[in-house]
Amino acid sequence: MMKPKKHPKRDLNKNSGLYFVIGLILVMACTYMAFEWKTYDRPNYYGEDINMPDDPLEELPPIITLDVPPPPPEPVIPDVIEIVINEDPIIETVVASSESNPDKEILEVKDIDVIDDPVDMPPVPFSVIEEVPVFPGCEKAVDKRACFQDQMNRHIRKNFRYPEIPLEMGIQGKVYMQFMIETDGSIGHIQKRGPDKHLEAEATRIIKLLPKMQPGKQRGTPVKVPFSIPINFKLQ
Repeated sequence: MMKPKKHPKRDLNKNSGLYFVIGLILVMACTYMAFEWKTYDRPNYYGEDINMPDDPLEELPPIITLDVPPPPPEPVIPDVIEIVINEDPIIETVVASSESNPDKEILEVKDIDVIDDPVDMPPVPFSVIEEVPVFPGCEKAVDKRACFQDQMNRHIRKNFRYPEIPLEMGIQGKVYMQFMIETDGSIGHIQKRGPDKHLEAEATRIIKLLPKMQPGKQRGTPVKVPFSIPINFKLQ
């Protein structure tokens, strides 16, 4: 009788069928998981560009500060009211006329000339004034308010010059200008606010070149009219 060449405990082919089945199950399980695996794209929260529109060219409302007086103190009511009897005699005083001639003719109110002193009226905003200031060239315009805005923009574009220092340094931005159209049509009380003093100086120069206008009127009386406009310095 021949003896086997290999030891029975070291025979690798003894459980090969079982190992094959286990390996096949693991391979099928991994294949199924690979097909069923799902992935999701992470949203990009920082990749979107935010396009902010430019500030509209709107008229800035005038800044009006009202000084409100403090309320009057409350009257102090005493706890006890004392009645004082005045025993002094009442002396009547006779007031005599100071006119040297009592028979002089008395003037009626209609015979007296009344001189109206000019009263300084407060400024009236451009948006609510009855008769807007008239820009030279808008005398025959139907809509003088729109014509004023159009002529103002043309004046700024015509006299606009970018200052050299901000141009070399790449400084840009808006300069908000506010000025007063006086009762004689001249320009005064110029105020400015911008990102750079050179841009503010250039915007002030443009406003000072404005021509003399017909003043605005409220109820037929010339009044001061504040006006605000932004001047945009933008590099191409």
